[in-house]
Amino acid sequence: MKDWKFLIKMSLKESLERFKKQQEKCQTTLSSIASTKAAAAPRPAPAAARAPPPAVKFSNDTERLQHINSIRKGPVGAQIKRVIDLLLETRQAFTPEQINEACYVDANANKAVFDSLRNNPKVYYDGRRFSYKSKHNVTDKNQLRSLIRKYPEGIAVIDLKDAYPNVMDDLQALKAAGDIWLLSNFDSQEDIAYPNDPRLPAMNVDDELKVLFRSIELPRDMIDIEKELQKNGIKPATDTAKRRALAQSQGIPNKAKPKKKKHEISKRTKLTNAHLPELFSRP
Repeated sequence: MKDWKFLIKMSLKESLERFKKQQEKCQTTLSSIASTKAAAAPRPAPAAARAPPPAVKFSNDTERLQHINSIRKGPVGAQIKRVIDLLLETRQAFTPEQINEACYVDANANKAVFDSLRNNPKVYYDGRRFSYKSKHNVTDKNQLRSLIRKYPEGIAVIDLKDAYPNVMDDLQALKAAGDIWLLSNFDSQEDIAYPNDPRLPAMNVDDELKVLFRSIELPRDMIDIEKELQKNGIKPATDTAKRRALAQSQGIPNKAKPKKKKHEISKRTKLTNAHLPELFSRP
């Protein structure tokens, strides 16, 4: 009996020893696997070696954007002027998108600007593009000569200045060629273009008549000149009284005449036709 118990005890002890060895072997295997994974995994870089985060970038075009914003928030009249100046200088047709790119006026986003442009007398709109519209549709010297010949009573040069870019040069060329006269309005100091009709026959003017014409004393005020013309059955080309009343109602001061050191006009100076020598330049 004692032998049987001893055998059982020894068998259990051997089984326990084998179990412990198996446990130790498994623990060694697990530790080996863990150490292998740790060696294979990338180690995080030290905090000091990490790259700094990208800096926040701000727009370096702030001034231009502020300028665009001030234009678009400005008065409608100021925006219309920018567009008309663009059309006048370039003499090209622009879509609303092209106008926005060129002068920062967004007509598509501002109905008041769009409607004002479309109805402006200096702007032509074909349904898609805007272009400059001058008072007289002429594009070269020949057309300019033909236009002036349609106005025997004279046409104001200010109404011709925006016809096309070099219109003033062509006016001087027509004057030099003897095709037109350029005379200044006595009251407003504005030039008037008159046709020199080549169909009229050349005539000789007596020297005595020239002297008589140049010695005629003229009224100092343009209104008085207009009255004298009306007395003689001639319709004046100007209406100074009406123009002055309109200017006064709009608060526009009369243009001051430039002062000259020489030949200064005083109350004692007689005004004559001597300032029109070109009228007798023909033989």
